[in-house]
Amino acid sequence: MTDLTSHPWFFCGIGGSGMLPLALILKSTGAQVAGSDRSRDQGRTPEKFAWLESLGFDLFPQDGTGIVSMRQTLVVSAAVEDTVPEMVRARELGCPRMTRAELLATLFNAAPTGIAVAGTSGKSTVTGMTGWILDQAGRNPTVMNGAVMKNYVGPDAPFASARVGHGGVFVSEVDESDGSIALYRPQVAVLGNVTLDHKSLEELRELFGNFLAEAQTAAINIDDAEAAALASRARHLITFAIDHPEAMISVLEETIAMGTTTLTATLIDRRDGSTHSLALAVPGRHNLANALAAIAGCSAAGVPVADAVACIATYSGLARRFDIIGTSASGITVIDDFGHNPDKIAATLATLKAHTGRIIALFQPHGYGPLRQMGHELAETFSRMQGPDDLTILCDPVYFGGTVDRSLGSESIVQLICEAGGTAEYIADRKDCATRIRTIARPGDRIVIMGARDDTLALFARDLFNSLP
Repeated sequence: MTDLTSHPWFFCGIGGSGMLPLALILKSTGAQVAGSDRSRDQGRTPEKFAWLESLGFDLFPQDGTGIVSMRQTLVVSAAVEDTVPEMVRARELGCPRMTRAELLATLFNAAPTGIAVAGTSGKSTVTGMTGWILDQAGRNPTVMNGAVMKNYVGPDAPFASARVGHGGVFVSEVDESDGSIALYRPQVAVLGNVTLDHKSLEELRELFGNFLAEAQTAAINIDDAEAAALASRARHLITFAIDHPEAMISVLEETIAMGTTTLTATLIDRRDGSTHSLALAVPGRHNLANALAAIAGCSAAGVPVADAVACIATYSGLARRFDIIGTSASGITVIDDFGHNPDKIAATLATLKAHTGRIIALFQPHGYGPLRQMGHELAETFSRMQGPDDLTILCDPVYFGGTVDRSLGSESIVQLICEAGGTAEYIADRKDCATRIRTIARPGDRIVIMGARDDTLALFARDLFNSLP
C-alpha cells in the first residue's frame, strides 16, 4: 500500500457521517489531515468541528483556501459537485483526488482481516455490534462506522464513529448506493438484506452478489429472500435467520421476549447443536436480526459463538438508532431515529407498535432524489404501519444547497399516504412541525423524529423533548 503519510490530505465535507470516521482513522496513521465543511460554514453542529480542531485537524471555510499545494490529495464523497471551490482549486493545482470510498477501500483491503458489513438496512448497527464483540474478545479491531457508537462515546470522543485498533482486524460498513461496494476485498462479507433504496433491485442483486463472491466467507440472512437468493455466490457460507428452520445460527422463537429497551432469546448454533442465552440492551426484532448477523460475522472471523453472545450483551447501541431521548413529566416519550428508507422506517415503527400508545412520526426526507426513487414505497410503509390514531408529519427534505431537482417534494408523499388510507400532514418548516406536535401531544404518545443526512435532527429532537410538559 502507498505510504499514506507521505503527503497531506484534505477532506471536503469532513464532518459527514462517512467522512469524519475515515478522517480519524487516516490521521491515526500519522497522516496530515485538514478539511472543510459546508455545515461548519453555516454554523450547524459547531461542537463537532471544535472537537475535530482539538484533535489537530486544520479546518477551513469551504471556499478553496485550504487547497494550497499540488501535493495535497483531495478526498470527496460521491455527492460533492464539480463546482465546489475545493474541487475547482484542486483542478487548477493538479491535486490528486480520491473518493471517500476509494480511500476507505485502500485502508480496508490492506488489513490482514477485513470484515465488510453490507445490506440496505441495519449495516451501521451490525458494524457497531461486530466491532464491539471483537473488541471485547481481545481482537483490538479498527471500526469504521457511519454512526456514533455509544460504547465509545466519552468526554474525549463525543462523536465516536470510529475506533482505531492495532489488531489487524478492520470492520467497516460498505455502501451499495454509489456502487463502491465493488472496491472491497473482504475476508468476511456480511449481508443482512437487499431491499429498495438508492438503486433498482436488479442493480442491487449484481452488486451484492459480486460482493459475496469476493469474500473468503459470507454470512447471509436467509430470512431475507433477496439475500438468500444470492447465497450460491458465496465460496464458504454461514447462514443466520430468526425464522428460517435451516439457518446455521438462529433463535428459538418461543424464547424471544421483547421489552421496551431490551430483548432476550435463546440462540441456537445448529452446526453443533449448542444453545446460548442471548441478551440485548437494544430493542426490536430488527436488532435481534442485527445481532445474529454480527455473531455470524464474528464466528466467520474465528470468535466462538459463546464468546460473541457474551460480548454483545454489553453493546449499548448507536446514536440516532431508536435513541430514546426521554419521557416527559406528562408521559410523552421522544425518540430520535435514523429511519429514512422503507425498510428502516418499518422496523422502527414495528418496534413502537409492539407497545401501547399513539405514534406521532415526524419524517424529514434525506433529499429530493430519494423521494423520486422511493416515494411510493415510503408512502405505502407509513400508511401500512399506522394505527387508527397515529399521525405522520412530513417537512421539506433536507437541502444544504446544490443543483438537485426540487420539483417533487414532501407534499406529494403526504398525498400518497392519505390516498392509501393513512393520516398525514405536510408542514414545510421543521420549526412549525415542532409547534404542531407540542399542540397535539398528549400523555402516552411516542414522538419519533426520523431522517438522515442532517446532524441537527438530534438537536431538534432534544429541544422538542425539553419543550414538552
